[in-house]
Amino acid sequence: MDRLQGVLRYIRRNPALGAGIGILLFLILFSVIGSFITNPQDAYPLAAPASKPPSAEFIFGTDGQGRDLFAVAVAGTWLTIRIGLIAGVIGVTIGTVLGFTSAFYGGWFDIVVRWVVDVLLTVPGLLVLIVIASSLGDKAVDINGMALIIAMLAWMGPTRTIRSQVLSMRERPYVMMARLNGMSGLSIIFRELIPNLLPYLGASLVGSTNGAIFASIGLAALGLGPLRDPTLGVTIYWVMNQGAFVRGMWWWAAVPISIIVLIFVMLFLISAGLDELANPRVRRTV
Repeated sequence: MDRLQGVLRYIRRNPALGAGIGILLFLILFSVIGSFITNPQDAYPLAAPASKPPSAEFIFGTDGQGRDLFAVAVAGTWLTIRIGLIAGVIGVTIGTVLGFTSAFYGGWFDIVVRWVVDVLLTVPGLLVLIVIASSLGDKAVDINGMALIIAMLAWMGPTRTIRSQVLSMRERPYVMMARLNGMSGLSIIFRELIPNLLPYLGASLVGSTNGAIFASIGLAALGLGPLRDPTLGVTIYWVMNQGAFVRGMWWWAAVPISIIVLIFVMLFLISAGLDELANPRVRRTV
C-alpha cells in the first residue's frame, strides 16, 4: 500500500506521465467496453448501410463499404496498438541483448554490432519495409506477420542508445566494486546495470512502439499488408482510395485520424514522463 501511494504521489509530480497513463486507460476502457456493446463483424464490409453520417443509430457513422465506424474504431485501436507492442517488444528485447553484451564485453563482437547498426541505420527503414511487405503480398501477411516485418528493423535504434548508456555505466564505481567482489559479467548486467536502466528501457520501449505504429499505419495507408483487417491504417487507406473528402464523408477520415492523434499524444507523454524518471537532472522533487 505504501509503495502504491508513493507511485501515485510521483505521478502527481509528473503530469506528463499521469496524462499519458490516463489516455492509455481511456483507450483500454474504450476497446474493452466497446467490444461488449458492438458486434466484431460490424467492422467489416456490408455490415451496415453505407455512407451514413453520425447518428443515434451509428454514433460514428458508416463508411462507403458499409462498415460501422464505431466498431472499426474499437477493433482498429486494439489491432494497431497490438502491432506496435509486438514489434516494439521484439525490437527492444533484441536491442537490449545486443546493446548490453556488446558494450559490456567489447572486443570484436562490439565492433561487429556497432558496424552493422551504423550501416543499417543509414538505410531508409520505411523503404525496406515497403519492399518486404509488397513482396509477400497482403494474403500472405496477417496482423502478427505485419508486426514481425516491422520488428525486423525495430531493434537498431534501441541497440545504439542502450549500448551508449552501458558504455558510460560499466566504468562506474559500483560496477568496479562488483567486479572486485568476483561477480560474473551476467550477474553484473542483471543485478547492477539493468535495474538502473529500467526507466530508460521503458522509454526505449515506448519509442520503439511509437515507431512501429507509425510504420504499420504508413504501410497500411499505402495498401500493403492485411487490407481486410480493420486497423486504423487500413481505414485511412480506404478513405484515400474511395475519395471520402470528395464525397463529403468527413466522419470517415475523422475517426481514424482522431484515434491516431490520441495514440501518439499518449506515447509522447508517457515517453516524456519516463525520460524525467530516468534523468535525475530534470526530475521533479516537489
